[in-house]
Amino acid sequence: MGREPLVSSKAELKRKQQVKKKSKSCGFESLNLSPNVYRGIKRKGYRVPTPIQRKTMPLILAGIDVVAMARTGSGKTAAFLLPMLEKLQQHLPQSGVRALILSPTRDLAFQTLKFTKELGRFTDLRISLLVGGDRMESQFEDLAQNPDIIIATPGRLMHHLSEIDDMSLKTVEYVVFDEADSLFGMGFAEQLHKILTQLSENRQTLLFSATLPSALAEFAKAGLRDPQLVRLDVDTKISPDLKTVFFTLRQEEKYAALIYMIRDHIRSDEQTLIFVSTKHHAEFLNVLFREEGIKPSVCYGDMDQDARKIHVSRFRARKTMLLIVTDVAARGIDIPLLDNVINWDFPPKPKIFVHRVGRVARAGRTGTAFSFVTSEDMPYLLDLHLFLSKPVKAAPTEEEVLQDIDGVMNKIDKAFANGETVYGRFPQTVLDLVSDRVREIIDSSAELTSLQKACTNAFRLYTKTKPLPAKESIKRVKDLPTEGLHPIFKNVLGGGELMALAFSERLKTFRPKQTILEAEGEAAKSKNLQGPGLWADVMKRKRAIHEKVINLVQQQRSNKLADEEAQTEITSNEKERKVVRGSKRKAKSSKDEEYFISSIPTNHHTEAGLSMRGNEGFGSNRLENAVLDLVADDKDGLQKQKTIYHWDKRNKKYIKLNNGDRVTASGKIKTEGGAKVNATKTGIYKKWKGRVTQENLS
Repeated sequence: MGREPLVSSKAELKRKQQVKKKSKSCGFESLNLSPNVYRGIKRKGYRVPTPIQRKTMPLILAGIDVVAMARTGSGKTAAFLLPMLEKLQQHLPQSGVRALILSPTRDLAFQTLKFTKELGRFTDLRISLLVGGDRMESQFEDLAQNPDIIIATPGRLMHHLSEIDDMSLKTVEYVVFDEADSLFGMGFAEQLHKILTQLSENRQTLLFSATLPSALAEFAKAGLRDPQLVRLDVDTKISPDLKTVFFTLRQEEKYAALIYMIRDHIRSDEQTLIFVSTKHHAEFLNVLFREEGIKPSVCYGDMDQDARKIHVSRFRARKTMLLIVTDVAARGIDIPLLDNVINWDFPPKPKIFVHRVGRVARAGRTGTAFSFVTSEDMPYLLDLHLFLSKPVKAAPTEEEVLQDIDGVMNKIDKAFANGETVYGRFPQTVLDLVSDRVREIIDSSAELTSLQKACTNAFRLYTKTKPLPAKESIKRVKDLPTEGLHPIFKNVLGGGELMALAFSERLKTFRPKQTILEAEGEAAKSKNLQGPGLWADVMKRKRAIHEKVINLVQQQRSNKLADEEAQTEITSNEKERKVVRGSKRKAKSSKDEEYFISSIPTNHHTEAGLSMRGNEGFGSNRLENAVLDLVADDKDGLQKQKTIYHWDKRNKKYIKLNNGDRVTASGKIKTEGGAKVNATKTGIYKKWKGRVTQENLS
């Protein structure tokens, strides 16, 4: 009997410790959710919020509009469903629709419906699903039950609003645009603007998206009130643990280079993401790899939803070690623990490069980003390093390596180890061997032959529609030094092969010291012939005059580059100044570095890369800095991204329409399946209502 108080005191102490632990924990308990919502969370098996939930849910519960950038698999659905259930609590018969969730596809809408029912199983909230492919009459019946929540695709919701006279969205107080970048990418921009006009001004609006295109940023600024931007992956710079490797090669050599990298350079237990420009390249590489006995996964924009899930899940489960994707398809995929990224086509914008390679070297892991760079891509490479404020160097030529001029190889190895960018060539002997094999495979396969033609046409369109590099970068490419073999291949070739490569490079740059006239003149002089001998003297005088002009032009160019050095050089963390490219002879500058103030800020190129449009200077807020416009991966998307002209009937002239601009009064509604239906009333709701009334009377 005397021990009972001790037992009770121990139990009380344990209970207090548990309460204290809960209050200190960062779990769902700290959000002070209602018992019914909390029971749904526990029933679902959740214990701790994901990072996106931890950042967004307190803001949403406080009634703040939120723009959240999160990829698929990050827990974003629960991030907006749990605050919604907490705000609505229970069914109110006379209040009308109080929450609206817009999804780009019926599959995503079905998933959201299932998830909402599971989390809200202990509430009496009513939910209605409005998606294409289902009978309108059955959806009329759901709406007649006075739902609290509507989960819909924009096309079907607009169809209902046009059919039902007394249907109103003014009672909606909670609106979610799920996968908003896909909503805009699928052409729902006009319908979303119309839906916004029918909503109450006192609503709370949430926008969840993997990326933030400029059209979506404009929509967010127009439809949201002082939104808070929540980002998990602040992809403004690349990880210091990421090693970047740039190979210079021709477009037709990329197939051989990729197969060599997969077979001989990248380990078989490393997972690799391969970025291509169009879906045709993804299909071609998929078939080519399978012919080579390599099984990859594929994902592109208009791929079937089920097929996409299967391919991505196989890659997640490490059943396949390669995933071939386009930028459009990869924007919503979050795959942790990646080892390598290969940029098959070099990205036309620095932010796209950072967005791609930001998937590796995360959480303290190391990773490598390999990029194939053609001669047309070199200006984009310079733009990228201006944005990153990193130096870029050409690999030493074979001649310099053999002669070991100033210990050049040790310097390059040290720079490469320190994370500095070194670009160099692929071994030509390796490319020749693999290219022959690839050519045989393509010639023996009718499917690959047709796919290769499609790739050629698609790449031509892609080249026309991608953004142009900076004019300064285009000019400076001409003065870049000749690059040699990339340092990562120094152990691939032996000394004899290196000497052969050096000799072949000397042959490429060989220029005879005499013209044919001078050579004949020298021969004629030895034979005492007057005519040809005079030719040789004339050519010598002409050459001497031309050399003076050439030297003068080179000196002027050298002086100009020296004057622009402060504006265009790429600076590293070190204090020493390093010019990316320039002539071999440097002109002396008279400016005093201690007192010199440049007219352009040192971070000018970084800010220009982060700005929403290239000519707008500094971004005005965080929302604009987060903008990322991806290049489409199919013909229709590429055509839409081109600047087009529309005939203005009122002013009787053509007006320019950029990407994201809308032409209204079409009289059609686009559904999630791509079909267009009339926006005018068809009377189907009136017929259904009359039939139901008659059935009730009978």
